[in-house]
Amino acid sequence: MKIVEFVYNNKIHTATKMLPFKVNYSQDPRIGFEGRKKGKYKATGKFVEKIRKIQKEVKATLEKAQEKMKKFANRKRGEEEEYKVRNLVLLSMKDLKWQMKGRRSEKLTEHFVGSYKVKEIISSNAIKLELPKSIRIYPVVNVSKVWLYKPQVEEQKKILPKLVIIEGEEEFKVEKILNKRTIREREKFLV
Repeated sequence: MKIVEFVYNNKIHTATKMLPFKVNYSQDPRIGFEGRKKGKYKATGKFVEKIRKIQKEVKATLEKAQEKMKKFANRKRGEEEEYKVRNLVLLSMKDLKWQMKGRRSEKLTEHFVGSYKVKEIISSNAIKLELPKSIRIYPVVNVSKVWLYKPQVEEQKKILPKLVIIEGEEEFKVEKILNKRTIREREKFLV
């Protein structure tokens, strides 16, 4: 363990740009076979001044490193989104891929699905969603898993057909089948 400590103290630290041993004791660490001087030093004032100078340099370097770390840590942090009851949100599929097993390739899965209504605000960090029965998860989710839904522009608006409930499941009513093809032993229809 002493060898590990010596190696650590004898390497230049990335934050301080100095040896940790030199920062604490104002000298390089001894390997162990140098002779030790006995007696009192007359130049203790110089030593104290040297230590203060090194500590001042290290403090400035550490503050600069802290600012740099803070800048990179806050890079992705922004203003928190305020959610209200009855807002529409998109739900992240990142942790729901297990529900998509056997349906399609993971690469082709949407990143967000929805839009779902916010049923209740649990806390500033969690909300309860109004989810359909096909999504079998607990409806309370962290706000990092949802994204505020922004409606499409009028020219892009996609009008969905009305839902029809068959045997308790929500389905779309099909007006006409335009084409049919078989992919991986499954039939797919163009409606």
